[in-house]
Amino acid sequence: MELRDKTIMVTGCAGFIASHLAEELLRRGNRVVGVDDLSAGKREFMSGMLSNPDFRFIEGDLLTMDLSAPLKGVDVLCHLAANPDVRLGATNTRVHFDQNIAVTYRLLEAGRESGLKDIMFPSTSTVYGETDVIPTPEDYGPLLPISVYGASKLACEALIASYCHSFQQNAVLYRFANVVGPRSTHNVLHDFIRKLREDPSSLEILGAEPGTSKSYVHVSDCVSGMIAGAEAASHQVEVFNIGSRDWMTVRDIADIVTEEMDLSPEYRWTGGVMGGRGWVGDVRKMLLSVDKLASVGWAPRMSSKEAIRRAVKEILA
Repeated sequence: MELRDKTIMVTGCAGFIASHLAEELLRRGNRVVGVDDLSAGKREFMSGMLSNPDFRFIEGDLLTMDLSAPLKGVDVLCHLAANPDVRLGATNTRVHFDQNIAVTYRLLEAGRESGLKDIMFPSTSTVYGETDVIPTPEDYGPLLPISVYGASKLACEALIASYCHSFQQNAVLYRFANVVGPRSTHNVLHDFIRKLREDPSSLEILGAEPGTSKSYVHVSDCVSGMIAGAEAASHQVEVFNIGSRDWMTVRDIADIVTEEMDLSPEYRWTGGVMGGRGWVGDVRKMLLSVDKLASVGWAPRMSSKEAIRRAVKEILA
């Protein structure tokens, strides 16, 4: 997939990962059309782009707005807008259908009508569900997600693949490990830091000690992986995992957060749900194989622990 000198639409451009991707695309000389309804994203995340003549921002709700005009002249669609709250699916089963599946369908339909040819789509490690192969490669199957969020992302992958084969489009699908870094607004780091600021003597931790074991990747590595994957894609529909080569427990994360805050709180484990998980739909173990992306020259600059420590420093700064 050729990205040089292209007009690229980035949905969710005021959000965490999308704002970083949009900035990098602009730095590389692309023209970027950003779309966001600012319900979760923040205008301040685009502050470095709004004055750039190669950036055009459109405020609108992808679920209801007309998409034909924004997509006119777009070469590549980077569809990052989504509701990423895994826990929410256990109490509101509709939100991921509307904000993830329905929005993706609307963009695909509008793209088909406008002649769009190339799509970049960030999926998630949660599409794999509970795997028995770790590190988990892209060709692992069957894919049996255990959360509504994971199911919604897998449905989007299937929709995109079907449109590519039916309407002569190309797509790169990315399955992310847990992404951390500046402009993130909710994850375990924010949860721990908020709780410790409220009560430095005690830290409530969801789940059973030592917690789940997962891989983490810094947003800078995530963005570089997306671009490397797009440029190396050789199939009509290509799938790449993006993550680091190590993992860590929730206890490991708590230790880093408390160390960076210079605190020694008592850890209070809640016991969790469904055998010690932090919440319904929480995968116990996740470590993605990144050998496929490594084979085209990409490698994460940071390990999980290095990414977590840097992200904590960035939040506290």
